[in-house]
Amino acid sequence: MTAAPSTPRRALIVIDVQNEYFEGGNLPIEFPPVADTLPRITQAMDTARAAGVPVIVVQHTAPPGAPVFDKATERWQLHPEVARRPADHRIEKSLASAFTHTGLAQWLAERGIDTLTVVGYMTHNCDASTIYEASHRGLAVEFLADATGALPYTNAAGSASAEEIHRVFSVVFHSNFAAAVSTADWVAAVQAGQPLAKDNVYASNLRARQAA
Repeated sequence: MTAAPSTPRRALIVIDVQNEYFEGGNLPIEFPPVADTLPRITQAMDTARAAGVPVIVVQHTAPPGAPVFDKATERWQLHPEVARRPADHRIEKSLASAFTHTGLAQWLAERGIDTLTVVGYMTHNCDASTIYEASHRGLAVEFLADATGALPYTNAAGSASAEEIHRVFSVVFHSNFAAAVSTADWVAAVQAGQPLAKDNVYASNLRARQAA
């Protein structure tokens, strides 16, 4: 008989929901649009608070005078909807991963957290770095794909739209690193005390080859 899954000991990490990513900032998130994702981020925060799930709020800081995330600018500040909500722990970081030089791993371990739920920006940068490191540290990871977002890039390697970047990273996360789910499904899982499952590389690839 297979043992029933144990109740996850979750923490919600709200990554870089700063004015830089909204109207007036220099890195406006395009997909999914912030008009859709911000209410889901705050819904996740409110759900976590009601369920006793610790909430960690992260802000990124660049060197003074940098074109983005300069702490001296209003653009560095948290979006007001996030700023007005309580947090159990606050982190200021200078690199993409919320784990690097922040003490986050120790904070989680001291509280027996085994599952990290990721919301915020950007899907492909700070979210991705945090997800990979959390997975490598042995944590279960959940990625709320409709409470996150991306922006487009063009550089010497080519071009990709915000939708392409967000979709591809979400698929890759779910194949190995994190359960990529909707906020609604996560809320239901939190309220039921249930884990959320990711997929695996073999099955994800097999389906693609069978569909080709």
